[in-house]
Amino acid sequence: MKKFSILFILLVTVFSAFNTSAQRRFNITVFFDGEETLIEYNEIHGMYYVSAVELAKAFAGAIYYNSKAAKAEIKLRNYNIKITGRNQFISLVSPDSKKQKLYQIPLSTLMARGDVIVPLDYMIPYLEMATGYRLDYDKKRRIIKTGEASPVASHDPDLRKSSSFENVDSDFDLFGIALEERSNGTLIKLTTSRELPGFRSALRNETLFLFLTGISVDPALEEKFKAEGLVSGLSIKKVAQTVQLEFPLKKGITKHETFKDPETGELIITLHNKLLDNKTEIKDPGLVEITPEKIKEEKEKHKWEFDCIVIDPGHGGRDGGAVGYRGTREKDVNLKIALKLGNLISKNMDSVKVVYTRKDDTFLELYKRGQIANENNGKLFISIHCNSYRKKPSKPRGFEVYLLRPGRTKEAIEIAEFENSVIEFEENPGKYKKLTDENFILVSMAHSSYMRYSEKFSDILNNNWLTGASIPSRGIKQAGFYVLVGASMPGVLIEAGFLSNREDEQYLRSDKGQNQIARTLFKSVREFKNYYDKSLNGS
Repeated sequence: MKKFSILFILLVTVFSAFNTSAQRRFNITVFFDGEETLIEYNEIHGMYYVSAVELAKAFAGAIYYNSKAAKAEIKLRNYNIKITGRNQFISLVSPDSKKQKLYQIPLSTLMARGDVIVPLDYMIPYLEMATGYRLDYDKKRRIIKTGEASPVASHDPDLRKSSSFENVDSDFDLFGIALEERSNGTLIKLTTSRELPGFRSALRNETLFLFLTGISVDPALEEKFKAEGLVSGLSIKKVAQTVQLEFPLKKGITKHETFKDPETGELIITLHNKLLDNKTEIKDPGLVEITPEKIKEEKEKHKWEFDCIVIDPGHGGRDGGAVGYRGTREKDVNLKIALKLGNLISKNMDSVKVVYTRKDDTFLELYKRGQIANENNGKLFISIHCNSYRKKPSKPRGFEVYLLRPGRTKEAIEIAEFENSVIEFEENPGKYKKLTDENFILVSMAHSSYMRYSEKFSDILNNNWLTGASIPSRGIKQAGFYVLVGASMPGVLIEAGFLSNREDEQYLRSDKGQNQIARTLFKSVREFKNYYDKSLNGS
């Protein structure tokens, strides 16, 4: 299997190092409260990642972990630190008042079994506030020493802007708006005296619109507002029972997200700069804000009807993909399944146009596959592949369907490495190098608008596969595939089976097997269209 060093792949593999005894480990010495503790770390491109469990032990704290929610809470002297796996947000909570402050660090935390792995360099300021001591961090010597007790470090004034709704002295539901500059954009946080009942947001003409229903607003809020970062101003309007906040923005916004803090219920908006360097040829797939107004507008233009599916036969031309035990070429199997699927859709779904990224044995660069999908305004993107192990024949067999997220397992990461390795056949593979750790996380977030549909299609397909195909299913998984990055629509990548397995290969190369797979995919597309149409109509 071909491999290459891509930062985001290394980033998401770090969690496995904490569970693998063969991995070489290093230690950082922590001197705290008269005790000396060693904590293990792994270094990824100059960043030290450490275990939240070991941090709690080193700083004389307790830790509680919720495996279902992937949340950890480190209880320290002054504040508790709440962190979530694969997340950039950290909460500091006062154990007495329950007030808390939300922060964002430049890199996501990672996950291990029963633990959250954190980038140590960015945790030091929060450890200082939580312990009440200045921490002298000598990264070169790998030592952390306790300095003097620090009232500045232990009492963050921003915590007075409580994230809790308790003991808030205000006559208004919305009485404050705070802006915080981040490495990848600007964070807008609404300070409220209660949980806001409903909200909608939209990004139009370099203005962010936020619609709040049934709330009261401090009349002095607009006057007190201070522009910062990507936000250049604020105006507040009221129409009937709806409050409309308008934030004029500077150029360069690619997308925004509006969500409630799961811990507090408060409203937070993130504004993102361009995801990738302007010089790179990878384009930001863009994010369409799906609001009721936008849906109505687009439905009138017939842009949101499920009228186009994009079928992507993986590999092709000089890129043959995997090769089976009997010499079966992946590129050939992928194309045959794709053409059979497209033929079924064309014959049985008159309202749906079928677009192929390739219809013959030609080589096509990864970014062009997404480009074709976007130019045709596709509503679903299916990339068809086959799996394989180096050693042939191999025992593992089965079908897998993948979503676009950083891979969770070593196997998923290796599969992504192999599928992404097609860039070695391209004339300018360097253009993908800009898709580094933070940028890949952001690109994945740009797909959050489509993820509900991608997950739904994956679920439908996996259920149909159990009864429609002879190859067993290995379930729904996630990994970082370049081909899914470029398609601005719901999309999945499937591995139809293992060409390195004798049974799977025989099935995949046969007309019977290819027909069954195509019919299973077709049935899933038809069911998904019904779900899509109903959800679009609000039913």
